[in-house]
Amino acid sequence: MTISFIAQTAGVSVPTVSKVINGRSGVAAETRARVEALIEASGYRKSSPPSRSNLLELVFDEIESMWGVEIIRGVQQTARKHHLGVLLSEFGPDGSTLRYWIDDTLARRPACVVTVAQLSQEQRDQLRAQRIPFVVFDPTQELADDAPYVGATNWSGGRAAVRHLIQLGHRRIAMIVGPERILCCRARFDGYRSAMEAAGLPVQVAKADLTQAGGLQAACALLAGSDRPTAVFTSNDLQALGVYQAARDRGLNIPGDLSVVGFDDLPITALMDPPLTTVHQPLSEMAIAATEMALALSRGERPAQIGVELATSLTIRHSTAAPR
Repeated sequence: MTISFIAQTAGVSVPTVSKVINGRSGVAAETRARVEALIEASGYRKSSPPSRSNLLELVFDEIESMWGVEIIRGVQQTARKHHLGVLLSEFGPDGSTLRYWIDDTLARRPACVVTVAQLSQEQRDQLRAQRIPFVVFDPTQELADDAPYVGATNWSGGRAAVRHLIQLGHRRIAMIVGPERILCCRARFDGYRSAMEAAGLPVQVAKADLTQAGGLQAACALLAGSDRPTAVFTSNDLQALGVYQAARDRGLNIPGDLSVVGFDDLPITALMDPPLTTVHQPLSEMAIAATEMALALSRGERPAQIGVELATSLTIRHSTAAPR
């Protein structure tokens, strides 16, 4: 049984059959199903795939802040220990290279893939078809039950941040919430809401992108009212930078007039004025765990857990104090 025979029977070209066999994109769903049925019926078996390369591939949508640098540091540290090279792939802000990436990766056959970018189900299936193991870093969307991932305890982190503010005596605590489509943003908001409801306090929310500009715009809206909050919890540290700017523009002192808590604990937070109280997300440790899991899968090992969440912790600095 040959590929040529399957192509002739299915009424398609040999390259089309090759794409189906190798799990590559560029084939219509109906055609793919027809070719797969013929492959199954004919009993065709492709030759063993070539061995994987001595590379680990790290995939980002876009590297735009120290958040990404912390992940790269953790992956590189682990790869070096296992004598692997690291190939960094970035789709860019408009995802312009995404459609070429999967075919290039299948051709490279890396030892494994750690993906910060959120791959589609089809792309994950294509990696599986070529026996290239992958691990999703901090998933932003729902995954299939068998998709391996490493994340953080975002809900607990959000609750801890707000409990800290409540214990200081704050009663008007607002949150700047990131995009609802992102899982970690929803979890952090749920943690905030849980702490507020447990204390019998009203929820006050402004929505914004996970950027400094987003935090600035949302904080301006929150601080404009006569009954402004005495504390603001943000979905990440970049939003907190925007809150600092909005407070300065209004002559408000942090933490005297306004307490601020961020999320992530990027290196820049210790250098802010005043240094930012924030929820520490162990990004480097998460990257190390994701890389170790991907390498274990590449060795044919089955990890004890297919999904791992590392604990967050509250780092208290000087941006929070009791309200006046």
